[in-house]
Amino acid sequence: MPSLSRRRLLGTAGALFAWAYMPRFAFAAGGRDARFACIVLRGALDGLAAVAPVGDPDYPGLHGDLALLPDGPVPALPLDGFFALHPAMPTFARLYGAKQAVVVHAVATPYRERSHFDGQDVLESGEPRPGRAESGWLNRLAASLPPGEAVARRGCLGVGAMAPLIARGPAPAMGWAPATLPRAGEDLAGRLLDLYAARDPLLARALAQGLETDRLASSQGMGAEVMRARGGPDNPQGMRQIAEGAARLIAAADGPRIAALAFEGWDTHAREGGATGRLAQLLGGLDGAIAALEEGLRPCWKDTVVMIVTEFGRTARINGTAGTDHGTGTVAFLVGGAVNGGRVVADWPGLKPAALYEGRDLRPTADLRAVAKGVLADLFGVSAATLAERVFPESAAVAPMRGLVA
Repeated sequence: MPSLSRRRLLGTAGALFAWAYMPRFAFAAGGRDARFACIVLRGALDGLAAVAPVGDPDYPGLHGDLALLPDGPVPALPLDGFFALHPAMPTFARLYGAKQAVVVHAVATPYRERSHFDGQDVLESGEPRPGRAESGWLNRLAASLPPGEAVARRGCLGVGAMAPLIARGPAPAMGWAPATLPRAGEDLAGRLLDLYAARDPLLARALAQGLETDRLASSQGMGAEVMRARGGPDNPQGMRQIAEGAARLIAAADGPRIAALAFEGWDTHAREGGATGRLAQLLGGLDGAIAALEEGLRPCWKDTVVMIVTEFGRTARINGTAGTDHGTGTVAFLVGGAVNGGRVVADWPGLKPAALYEGRDLRPTADLRAVAKGVLADLFGVSAATLAERVFPESAAVAPMRGLVA
């Protein structure tokens, strides 16, 4: 029998794309039983391709063959007359029309370099600089919220073999992953629990949490026989399937209320594609994930916000391999029945050479922490002090972006 290391078992019981999770909070804004999900797009999304400034006269020349057009064989989806959405995202466009979706454009974290590793560190830690924390802002949010009337039995729920930074921290963590091996019998699980309880209480707790997560997943029709054949987080169909599983867990009466998951593969240095191609396939997968969350969370959709973020944007100009390189400003998406939507929030900096950040990137005019703070303050009633000191340290100068939640 292959050995399973203590590190790997603890990692699996921790989380990969996490579903950081808390109970129903009596103090949530409006007394709602709110849900919050954060989707991290790892690799850096081309915000100028996802939501194109078709009203900016400098856009077509910079983005060349990748530029979206309001007409043509595959036209962009109109939003507000100045911005248009990538045609691979009809679900988002429908929710936008229903005033359940918002685009925040020209947004970025405080990070201004172009390393994926450091950019993701800042994005997920919530710290102003990389390498400063061993915990993530979503976990610290969960740890900062006081218990409501029904205290949760678990703290963080994750899918995969390793916990991402956004899910690590003081709140308890649980893990769940699609199985690749036959499921062990309950008698074996019981014997392992007894063994670890006597010799390694930390591992015993992690295993117990993992078994409880497996029970919850199985109760929602997500057992090993169902999930084994499903795609991964960098596969368009896999994004939808993972979101379907997330929605079932979040919607369950005893399931999570705060969640985050990560989709890989957004680093489009070459052959990015415009209205069609590689990026279009990825955005189509993301749109399918949004549709799956909407459907699976329908009973609680009116109290749900999904926030979609990435570590930084990409260059305004295309490169010599029909792609875009690492940039700065990009977009963030909000969807959900609790979103005050139907608008693009942007202090547009323009795309003239003098307006570009370091002569190459969309200049950020909004702080991603302000977006997250605004959602968390209005959805959960989190205080400004808690957001500035515990969730996003050293961010007192960053005011919450209000009005994002209905």
